[in-house]
Amino acid sequence: MKLTSILFVLSIIIVSCDTSQETEDVHKENWAKRKIDISNKTNLQTGLSYLSIYSQIYSISQHKTRNLTALASLRNLSTKDTIYILKASYYGTHGNLLTTYFDHAIYLAPLETTEIIIDEVDIEGGTGSNFIFEWSIPQNCPEPLFEGVMNSTAGQQGLSFTTRSIRIE
Repeated sequence: MKLTSILFVLSIIIVSCDTSQETEDVHKENWAKRKIDISNKTNLQTGLSYLSIYSQIYSISQHKTRNLTALASLRNLSTKDTIYILKASYYGTHGNLLTTYFDHAIYLAPLETTEIIIDEVDIEGGTGSNFIFEWSIPQNCPEPLFEGVMNSTAGQQGLSFTTRSIRIE
């Protein structure tokens, strides 16, 4: 009985210490549910925003990197207007297009936020990855805010930082 109890406790410990990581997106947004036709909307102003994202950073030297989970947060700052994100493109360190998350208009209701998550094991973007967001908003509406939140934990050590988009057009 005592041996059975010990084996049971050890098996629970082993199972709970599983450090394997899911490679699937942890927040898979169904962009088709947000799709909207804005061809009949008038007086929309458009813009293009750049957001730096880091799926890796250098640690100790240029020869050692640390992987990060990166979250791109897409935010509507308006309290009354719906805004439209037309395209979300993810580029790698060398400017190569890695993924287009959507290339049709999606809506964000007033004060709504949605996210794109780059898993920690996805290092294709490298140390200088970025997003380009195309958007449309009603006249006199605040521009959308795009923020990056990068983090990683290992043992008792944690690392996190944020970035903020800039309008480039």
